[in-house]
Amino acid sequence: MCLNFLCQGNEDLVVVHDALEFGHCRLSLAVPKEGIFENIHTMEDLLKMTEWTEERPLRVVTGFGYLGNKFLREKGFKHVRFLSADGALESYPPMGMADAIVDLVSSGTTLRENNLKEIDGGVVLESQATLVASRKSLHKRKGVLEVTHELLERLEAHLRATAELMVTANMRGNSAEEVAERVLSQTSIWGLQGPTVSPVYRRRDGKVDVEYYAINVVVPQKLLYKSIQQLRSIGGSGVLVTKLTYIFDEETPRWRNLLSELGL
Repeated sequence: MCLNFLCQGNEDLVVVHDALEFGHCRLSLAVPKEGIFENIHTMEDLLKMTEWTEERPLRVVTGFGYLGNKFLREKGFKHVRFLSADGALESYPPMGMADAIVDLVSSGTTLRENNLKEIDGGVVLESQATLVASRKSLHKRKGVLEVTHELLERLEAHLRATAELMVTANMRGNSAEEVAERVLSQTSIWGLQGPTVSPVYRRRDGKVDVEYYAINVVVPQKLLYKSIQQLRSIGGSGVLVTKLTYIFDEETPRWRNLLSELGL
């Protein structure tokens, strides 16, 4: 979300976390797919339409009049009339009561069901869930800053972990160093700081010896299959993949930013 807009007019609000990775949506302009808009695919196409005059302006229905007006004026539209409405804005263009809408869009399903389309350059702003707090409470209420610190640490650690996977495999080798060298030769399986290599003990002929080493690496989800291929290519077998819940760093930069914002 535009954080300046979020905190505008309220100096007590301070942003704790600006990207919680859920609640994604966008405030977007949409027009009908057919009729005079059939070949309109960009904001530039819409601006060049000769239909919009002072007597017949572009009629836009929205619940976000200030943002919509500011957006279209900045795009160069001179002849626009905004209509206020709440709910079911998608029905206005099909009924001939408006030419376009400016509304919140998530999946776009409702637009498609009403034969509407978004056009390139028509996104007013994008939004996702954010965490904000009262500056006054953080300063004055006992325990609030400490709880905020823990909450922020947990959020950061969980968000980081959702994009990563723990991969474990067994590999034959003469030493942990030799196995580590083979792992480090592969670009996708270096892990966070490097692989963890541990001996796998087994009893054979009455003696305990080491033939295999267990490798633990954290890899991005998008590189999972490539990582497995690379492990196999250097002798890895019995590969296990585990989801991670948290990855805690030494300290989250957002905590330092918050302390700076609070003057602490």
